[in-house]
Amino acid sequence: MKLFISADIEGCAGWAFREEGHVGEFGYDNLRRQMTREVRLACEVAHATGAKEIVVKDGHGGANNIDPLKMPHYVTLIRGKSGHPYNMMVGLDSSFDAVAYIGYHAASGDVGFSGSHTSTGQSLYIRLNGAVLSECMLNSYTALSMGVPPIFLAGDRAICEQATRFLPFIETAETKHGVGGATYCESPVIVEERIKDRLSRAIRKWQEIYKKQSYKIQWPESFTYEVTFKDWQRAYKMSFYPGMEQVDDFTIRLISKSWLDIITAHSFIVY
Repeated sequence: MKLFISADIEGCAGWAFREEGHVGEFGYDNLRRQMTREVRLACEVAHATGAKEIVVKDGHGGANNIDPLKMPHYVTLIRGKSGHPYNMMVGLDSSFDAVAYIGYHAASGDVGFSGSHTSTGQSLYIRLNGAVLSECMLNSYTALSMGVPPIFLAGDRAICEQATRFLPFIETAETKHGVGGATYCESPVIVEERIKDRLSRAIRKWQEIYKKQSYKIQWPESFTYEVTFKDWQRAYKMSFYPGMEQVDDFTIRLISKSWLDIITAHSFIVY
């Protein structure tokens, strides 16, 4: 089995405040270590369960969070940002068997987690074919466009629930949940045991079922991508992106049959 792991930080155990995800700010070093622990654990579990080749993409911020000296010898860690529109999925191709997500979080506009956002904090919310677009959904369409199924996600309760609705075959491990501006954090020990259990189950399920059968969602005939910005001036400026139209003072829209068109537009207008 060849496994691709895309990792973020806000969905890791203990994260609750934005500065904890910013290099040099209060709490960051602790959360960087926790992100590294959860990624390493996922690699160890996957390897023990049959994954012989594992590639990890550090997907948070400047992609300089995971400690490369803590990665097992059988893991390739991709650090830094190449500039490719795939962003958190750079390094993935059709040769992989499955994708796992570590440290993922709720989408922009989701009130189920105080740290909710999609890619950046620029948008109030983003919709894809009418559904609220999370980084999980964005990256899963990229994976599925290559025929690679996302089989596991660890993150806050809100993103676990959305992932299960969008990908009914995925296994999830809840790391925390939000109420208003508060975050209810479980012990890292409990979270790590849950990741170990659910990821093992996801890989066994793939081994027993999914590699023998098609593992797909219904692929849309076309994509309608809408971003509602917090800043009307940014909405106006980004409405000039090729193919984009302005829907109202805060919202712009792009319609395309090509997933690459959508994710390329996303990588330019929300960053």
